[in-house]
Amino acid sequence: MLFIGLIVAHEWGHFVIARRNGVEAEEFGIFFPPAIYKRKTKGGWVFSINLIPLGGFVKLKGEHDADTEKGSFGAATTWGKSKIMAAGVVMNLLLALVLFTIVALIGMPKLVDNQFSVKNDTHLVSSRVIITYVEPGSPAAKAGLKAEDQINDIALPGYSPVGISDASKLPHITKQFAGKTANIYYTRGGHEYQAKTTLLSNQEVAASRKTNNPKANLGVVPKDITLERYTWSAPIVAVGFSAQLTALTFQGLGHAVGGLGSLIAGFITGNHAARENGQTAASSQVSGPIGIVFFLKSFSLLGYQFILFMIAYISLILAIMNILPVPPLDGGRLAMVLGSRAARRPLSAGREEAINAVGMLLFLGLFVLISIVDVKRFF
Repeated sequence: MLFIGLIVAHEWGHFVIARRNGVEAEEFGIFFPPAIYKRKTKGGWVFSINLIPLGGFVKLKGEHDADTEKGSFGAATTWGKSKIMAAGVVMNLLLALVLFTIVALIGMPKLVDNQFSVKNDTHLVSSRVIITYVEPGSPAAKAGLKAEDQINDIALPGYSPVGISDASKLPHITKQFAGKTANIYYTRGGHEYQAKTTLLSNQEVAASRKTNNPKANLGVVPKDITLERYTWSAPIVAVGFSAQLTALTFQGLGHAVGGLGSLIAGFITGNHAARENGQTAASSQVSGPIGIVFFLKSFSLLGYQFILFMIAYISLILAIMNILPVPPLDGGRLAMVLGSRAARRPLSAGREEAINAVGMLLFLGLFVLISIVDVKRFF
């Protein structure tokens, strides 16, 4: 529902700016048809609630660039069309900045290397060590530890517990306890638990590294989860961090596009290795709806700050995706409008629909590919 709300806000931006630029809105819908409720407003447009919960839409009069009837999108000025197309992106960007500002005020998760911050206004809220992966058959697995557990202390029977305050310290501590039976103290779902397990010896670990299945003393991959709060600099952090995430997202998209090219080339040439490598490169840097659902589930276990963070990030991603010059995304439609104006030859309705159809097929192809990889990754 949160994701759908972001899309509805995006469409509301188009709706408001279109009406302010003389373009008539015929319908504003929440979810996709068939309709289960419709009402004509005093403004002359129809408000609808529909059956398929996949977002929302706004239907403008004369949406083709070649339409010339008064009040149609096609008859609007180039500047007016540009503002209408950009409105959804601006709405999602503003939402992301507002949400990131709120998160910065209450506790911003540190999830990126060299994450943007304002050093003289940084206040530590909390720091914990979370398990991100448990190796099957490892001492940790035998103890019942799971991914997303917070590991607190390790102790040998009869000795004081050793606190785990930093993920980088865990391998050193488990190496010291190698081959011994230890108590593991951890938190799951807000409740504290204790488990006992015998760690692998250093000899077993060293021998395993000469095989294709290297092991560790405990068998977990830990990660520091730190929350930092800001006061006066919260809006600055929101802007700076959004810019950092945008740059990282474009890097990931670059890998995805390059991988998709290799994938297509592999299909054409019959090169299986190129096809496999292309599929991996095209999808390993991004996640689709399936991946987002799993990330939201994981983040929800870490507190409301992480949920707000994820909503803000998704809103930012929607803004980034929609500025791409790929039909039928907003950036692609705007590129077609500007291109036809530069050529002084409006696109015919048929040609515009054909371009949008090809763009949609390519977009859906990447969507399906990412979803397949998400299924393999999470199931």
